[in-house]
This record gives sequence, structure tokens and C-alpha cells, in this order.
Amino acid sequence: MSHRPNHRVVLLAAPRGYCAGVERAVEAVERALDKHGAPVYVRKQIVHNLHVVRDLEAKGAIFVDEIDQVPIGAVTVLSAHGSPPSVYEEAGRRELRLIDATCPLVTKVHVEARRFAGEGRTIVLIGHAGHEEVEGTSGQAPDRTVLVQDLQQAAQVELPSGPIAYLTQTTLSVDETGQIVEALRDRYPELQPPPREDICYATQNRQDAVKAIAPRADVVLVIGSKNSSNSNRLAEVARELGAAAYLVDDETEVDPAWVADAETVGVTSGASAPEHLVTRMLSWLAEHGFDDVESVPIVEEGVRFSLPAGVRESSR
Repeated sequence: MSHRPNHRVVLLAAPRGYCAGVERAVEAVERALDKHGAPVYVRKQIVHNLHVVRDLEAKGAIFVDEIDQVPIGAVTVLSAHGSPPSVYEEAGRRELRLIDATCPLVTKVHVEARRFAGEGRTIVLIGHAGHEEVEGTSGQAPDRTVLVQDLQQAAQVELPSGPIAYLTQTTLSVDETGQIVEALRDRYPELQPPPREDICYATQNRQDAVKAIAPRADVVLVIGSKNSSNSNRLAEVARELGAAAYLVDDETEVDPAWVADAETVGVTSGASAPEHLVTRMLSWLAEHGFDDVESVPIVEEGVRFSLPAGVRESSR
């Protein structure tokens, strides 16, 4: 049996968990179910969290990959990650009662993409291929958008002559994105930035919060699903600062061996992970000797978004 340290501490990152866009999207589905009854169809996962999706399925939400899987005229919610224009066109043809839960900060990037394209610019989109948000943004101006995923691609991409600009996925690593932009600008000095940074406040804050706990922690547990971009970035940030970091959906995925010899464990959660999963994780850690919890707040968040049209009125 390994020797367990006497004093074992949890460093709890703050802010963590739900951002304003996720809160809005999940509430939009719940209100649609209250108002219309089941089923309510949702294109793609409303947010990238297994627990949230399962909970909404249990209440009567039906998740589909594409809009043509939805019956004619049905109530349909579009996910927080945003959708390309083709989805809205198909929804119109199918006469769907559409509730658009796209995060307003993603909509801002869509508006920027259309504006840059209208100015005749080539758009370098920094993001991850296959992610719904990237598909939604590139769909705004597909003929003018070039995807760059990493530093290697930034060093190799050949862009057409003429004016160029860049946009980014909202959930990227702040530091890595800065390096990619720098690499692009070294080769294309005229590269135009977006009017305001595209990486969202919640992504920035959660990464900064991990930076505050990771140097003091032996292990960092990030609560989030494997397909959650921002959660993966939190684990990467912790590893870069020397902590062993693990991305888990909940406490049942934690291997006790990970924390067996640790004195300090950091805990955070991605922007689509509900707080009750953090509570469960803290209970699990307490059972394993980590009953001293220190909150490490770095900033207060007060951002709220109004609900989408179609579910704004209070449900009865």
C-alpha cells in the first residue's frame, strides 16, 4: 500500500463550468419542452456534454445529426455551436418551428465572416476541422475560408493574393492561438484581425483559472466530455504547467491511482459541464482523503444572454 500524504488539499478553480452561452442553450431546450411538450428536436448535441445530453433526452429531447432527419413542422432547436446557412434554408423548406440557440459570441464571428467576405477578403479560420462551430463559421463564406489548425499549417499555408483576415473558433487555447496568429503575420504582414478577439470571455477565464491552480497541483482533474473543445484545452494548459491532468466526464472515470500519492489536486470543469458534477467530484475526493477544499477565484463573471426568440416568454 502506497504511503498517503497526511494533509491533502483540493484547489477549486473559479470561474469554472457553465458559461452564459451554454446556460442559454440548455434553458432554451428545457423551455421548448415545457411550452410544446415532447418531442423537441435538437440539431447536433446542444452543448458538448454527455450528462447534459442524457438529461435532456430523458425529458423528451431528440438529438439528430442533420435537419432532414426532423419531421416536417416540428419544434427544432439549433445547438450553441452555430450552424451554416444551409441548415436555415433546409429548416425553412421543412417548415420547422426553429429556436436558434447559437451562442451570441459565435453569431458575432459569423457576422465578421460575412463582413470580411463582403469586403473581398480571404478568411483564415483558426480552429479544429470537423468541430460544429468551425463548420458553422466556414459555412458563412465557404469559397473564401481557409482552415488553419496548428502552427505547422500556419507555416505552410499558401493564401491567394489580395486582402486577408483571420477569425478563430471561440474555444481555442489562448496562448497557442496567439502563436498561430504570429506565425501567419510573419508570412502575411497585412493580415487583418477581427474587430474584437473571437476567443470568448469564458474560454479565456477558465484557462486563466487553471493557470492559477496548476502550478500548485500534483494532479488536475478537468470535468468535461471528450468532444468538448474548451475542456480539452483546459487539460492541455494544466499539462503545460507541469501538472498531470485528466479529462473525465465525472468522478466514476477517475482512477484512484492518479491521486494516490498526490498532496494537492486541482479541480475545474469545462464551459458545458454542470456544477452538480463538481459537487460529486468533491465528494469522491473527500472519500479519498481530500476533505480540505480551497477555492481559488481569479475573476467574477456576470455575463448573461437573453433567451432565443420562441422561448423568451416565461413558461407556465
